[in-house]
Amino acid sequence: MTTAQVASTAPDMRRGGAEMVAKYVVSPRGGRGVHADITSALLAAARRGRAALIEIAPGRYEEALTVRGEVRLVATGAPGSVVVGQARGTALDAYGTVGVEGIVLTGRDADTVACHAGTLTLDRVEIRAYNGVGVHARPNTSLTLRDSVVLHGRALFSGARGLVERCRFTDATDNAIAVIEGADVTVRDSRVEGSRIHGVRVSGARAEVTGCELTGTGLAAVVADTQAELRVAGCAIEAVHAEGIWFMEQSRGSVDSTRVTDAQHGIAVTTGADPVVRGCTFARCRDTGINVGSAGRGRFEECTVLDAGNAAVLSTEGGSPEIDGCRVSGGNVGIAVTEAARGRFTRVAIEDLTSVALRVKDGSTAVFEHVRVERCPSQVQTLGNAGTTADITDAVFRDFDMSAVEVLGQSRVRLTDVSAERGTLGFGVGEEAQLLVRDCTIEAVSRWGVSAFGKGRIVARNLTVSGVGTAGLSGSGSAYLDVTDSEFTDCAVVGVSLRDRCGGRLVSCTVAGEGGDAVRHNGLVELVSLRTSLPVVESTEPAEPPPTIINNFNAPVFNDEVHGVQLAWNNTTAIQQQTGEGGTPA
Repeated sequence: MTTAQVASTAPDMRRGGAEMVAKYVVSPRGGRGVHADITSALLAAARRGRAALIEIAPGRYEEALTVRGEVRLVATGAPGSVVVGQARGTALDAYGTVGVEGIVLTGRDADTVACHAGTLTLDRVEIRAYNGVGVHARPNTSLTLRDSVVLHGRALFSGARGLVERCRFTDATDNAIAVIEGADVTVRDSRVEGSRIHGVRVSGARAEVTGCELTGTGLAAVVADTQAELRVAGCAIEAVHAEGIWFMEQSRGSVDSTRVTDAQHGIAVTTGADPVVRGCTFARCRDTGINVGSAGRGRFEECTVLDAGNAAVLSTEGGSPEIDGCRVSGGNVGIAVTEAARGRFTRVAIEDLTSVALRVKDGSTAVFEHVRVERCPSQVQTLGNAGTTADITDAVFRDFDMSAVEVLGQSRVRLTDVSAERGTLGFGVGEEAQLLVRDCTIEAVSRWGVSAFGKGRIVARNLTVSGVGTAGLSGSGSAYLDVTDSEFTDCAVVGVSLRDRCGGRLVSCTVAGEGGDAVRHNGLVELVSLRTSLPVVESTEPAEPPPTIINNFNAPVFNDEVHGVQLAWNNTTAIQQQTGEGGTPA
């Protein structure tokens, strides 16, 4: 009786007894009815032409295996006790219906494991790939990788179907998992750590990544490009050098209930990509939490951004996100819309920033609805050409160190049902900007309720200002005021202060309070149906000069005249020299 005949005398029942499986035994020690190497067992199985089970005893097998037909390779010892592979090349080429359990497969400068045809299932294996691909599923194949470890190499799905469950990918020299060329892969409950490039890359293919942990990637932890479809859910991403998640090149998909911590950008959407992002948290991102640029889009629902290093939400370079139910806490800037970008922001809550909450610049357009901002130095800033616009409806701004709203350049802002409480300046408009106000209230500000200066223009209807430290309404320079049906109450110095060549009209307005003047004006603003019991005084100088806002975004901000100071910023060296009268050295 031959060795193959002896090894196959103990049949195994599979698939409910519908098929007989021949069993072969492999051991480095050899013996009666035992194969000394795996290749000889495979050859014996191929001659029989039946489904085969090859049981492999612990040991190291210096072989490159080619497996055809229906074959299972199973380590009889503990996982990792069987090591297969040579110094260079491939450890396993699979054609057919192949299963591998509990084996270590090693390779170098090639695909360590390759599925060329049919299906391949790797269960409790360890793949050690040096300077090559760990496991490669080629077009029209199906690969399952379960409870396994891949070291150094990557899992490459090229036009294949795949399932990865409860696996660990460590120190990949490329992408840990690559899904390309029409592949369709599901990755569940797995961990990716230390990949030199991406953790998971989906390019022109489809993938679902759920319940996974990704950390320490050199570039984006998860990326979708080239019209890919990517779904991410219930994942934790941390300590990555670039983006936590990146959608680009018209990719689509969704991100749900995922947390990104300590990334450069929590999530980036660019070049026409358009994902839906729900219930995610982006914490301590070094630059931005949500970054939409280069004509990217996307809808973000019920997301939280915590302690972003630069901006919690950035829309730039033609980006156009929709954000609903977003909470921003801590960090520098809340929402910034710059460089001809757009955005719609609804049900947004922002608190405890070190800079401005809402910023619109450089020809951008933004719509804000149902906004709540608290404890930020400045709440709204706009600056740019006439194409720079912001429309703010149903907003509350509280506890601001400087201003609730600053409108500069040639920008235009519309405020509807907006309230500002407890700060220095309520609304300010200057240079050549325009501010349209309807049904708004300002109260408990320490200096000015509303200030228009330069060539700024304000049109207000049903504006209520109360409890300000200096003036309820201030106009200076060549500003223009058109204020109707408005009320200024309990202004400590003056209700309305008008100076220089400021012009316009006040129609059906009320000034009330216990002291101070009703109006101090320059005679250039028409007062129509003014209701007040306080003095109306014509004067060329107000009790206190209105604010001058110098808004450089990268330099100090001054709210008054400054004399006799020396300033330097963005310099590597600053030399200070004391001079005497006439500028001569002292």
